[in-house]
Amino acid sequence: MAPLADALLTVLPTDILPEYLTTYIPGTTPLSETPVVVSVLAGYLATIFSIQWLMKDKQALKLTFLFQLHNLFLTSISGLLLVLILEETLPIWWNKGFFNAICHPRSWTPRLEFYYMINYYIKYVELIDTVFLAAKKKPLAFLHVFHHSATALLCYTQLNGKTAVSWIVISLNLLVHVVMYYYYYATAGGAKIWWKKYLTSMQITQFVIDLGVVYFARTSFIMWQRLVFRGYVPNWIFFDNCAGSEPAAYFGAGLLTSYLFLFIDFYIRTYKGGAAKKGGAKKTKAE
Repeated sequence: MAPLADALLTVLPTDILPEYLTTYIPGTTPLSETPVVVSVLAGYLATIFSIQWLMKDKQALKLTFLFQLHNLFLTSISGLLLVLILEETLPIWWNKGFFNAICHPRSWTPRLEFYYMINYYIKYVELIDTVFLAAKKKPLAFLHVFHHSATALLCYTQLNGKTAVSWIVISLNLLVHVVMYYYYYATAGGAKIWWKKYLTSMQITQFVIDLGVVYFARTSFIMWQRLVFRGYVPNWIFFDNCAGSEPAAYFGAGLLTSYLFLFIDFYIRTYKGGAAKKGGAKKTKAE
């Protein structure tokens, strides 16, 4: 049962859309080819650093209304997509068990693939975050720029690799983004919110959970492939195969590991280092 999805389909029927917009078809679906993705991300980098250079001798733009509208949209769409994904995946977990929910090929359902596509396209909308920072003459921190561009690439690789564990990583990311974009929406309007430090802690916790699940899935796959499949050990000792291409899985695990270390470093420098000791952390946008 997926009541929210069913209700939305009565208003926005997907059957009127062409197949390549509801099913990920490499080479046909928009932004499904590596040269195109790399070109768009290169254009993103060129745009933000060009804006930064152009604004060097100009007064910072406020853009408060547009910035709030942008963040309100992202917190809302993140929340909606999170609920849609959970109502599709939790029944699989409940009926088939956690391992099947993260590893069985059938846990990559057509409806989930459509949600993953929406999430992927949202990552390009999130690139506008950095455009606002550059126009407002805020620092373009390496963590922010790297995380935004690399996450779009991550979503692209996982769609191509059809890694069944994707819903865990995406769901946690959406949960964080509901909170994070609400924070930026509220503070842009003048609200004083005291829990920014805990938002960074939430981001770090997200990556710890991500990596625990992803490395568990990868270890299970390696044990199955190297030992069980070849008949060296009985099947019951290790779990089973885990759906998804190896390159996509290794790229995802490596990138998420880098995120964890980068966010820990950001937390230490911002809240435990000199900035915190001098009366409060700098307002630097990590994501």
